[in-house]
Formats: sequence, structure tokens, C-alpha cells
Amino acid sequence: MEFIDVEIEGLVIIEPNVFEDGRGYFYESYNKDEFDENGIIDVFVQDNQSLSQKNVLRGLHFQKPPFSQSKLIRVVQGIVLDIAVDLRKNSKTYGKYCSVELSASNKKMFYIPEGFAHGFLTLEDDTIFSYKCNNFYNAASEDAILWNDKNLNIYWGIDHPILSEKDKKAQNFNQYVSPF
Repeated sequence: MEFIDVEIEGLVIIEPNVFEDGRGYFYESYNKDEFDENGIIDVFVQDNQSLSQKNVLRGLHFQKPPFSQSKLIRVVQGIVLDIAVDLRKNSKTYGKYCSVELSASNKKMFYIPEGFAHGFLTLEDDTIFSYKCNNFYNAASEDAILWNDKNLNIYWGIDHPILSEKDKKAQNFNQYVSPF
């Protein structure tokens, strides 16, 4: 596996070694020893998966401490534009975002540590999105920032995505007080 640091400290793109032949492919999507050697020491306790149609946008979600979560994300089927926003108030990249395209064909994974909001836009129908979390979901700890907040200036490539009612009513970034 190749672990690639990006411009925002803590975020990592992981490219697995893929072995392909006439039968198909094989790759290791997680190896605790290899992740530990590359500074990702989380113990993942929950796996989540969603199915979405094209142009569904989910996010920007996070959980507040003490139930904050780091995530290891991958796409099993389809393609997403994945976004992580730095919510760590003492970070030099506070309020900045990173985007990466994850797909079943490129097999890239994205590690997002605690202290980030996360969202994704599906670029194909029947996209299956899967992620591991290092903490259990806690409904009272859940929060969100508006996907198209002008202060964040995220380029999603879409003006009218399909959103949940909750995501339509998320708070603006300038109203947000970071607990991270």
C-alpha cells in the first residue's frame, strides 16, 4: 500500500496494491500493522455502508467530542467526490478542505482523522460507499455544516444535488464554534 499525505495535515490517501488477472482482482483494503507503521493507529469499531443514486450529496457531517470519529473510506461500486473540511481550530488549515475522487475502479481509500467534517457527492447511480469508524455513532453528538457554505467555497461541480432535509438545514461555517 502507498500512503500519500495531502496538503492538510492528518488526511491520507491510501492506494492499495492491486493484483489483477483474467479472473478479476485482489487487494488488501486494511492491514493494521501497515496502517500503524504509517501513523494511522486507530482501532476501528464500526463499519457503515450506504447506497446512493447519482447526484446525492451527503454531508458535511461530523460528531462532536467525546464521540468524534476518524474514518477510513472507500467506494465499493460507483464513484464519489469525497470532501473533508478541517474543523481543528488551532490548525493552520482550519476551514480548508481537501477533495478526492474515490471509485470502485481506482480503489483509493481516504483516511480522515477526528476533527474534520465529511461529505460526498455520488457521480454514478447505485454507488456503494463504505467506511470504518474508530468510535460508535452517537445521535446526540451528530452535527453538520452546510454543504455549499460560501465561507468554505467548496467546488462540488453541481448546483442542485439531492439532499436530505437535515443537510438542507445545516449550520453555516461562520456560526460554527469548534470543539476540536
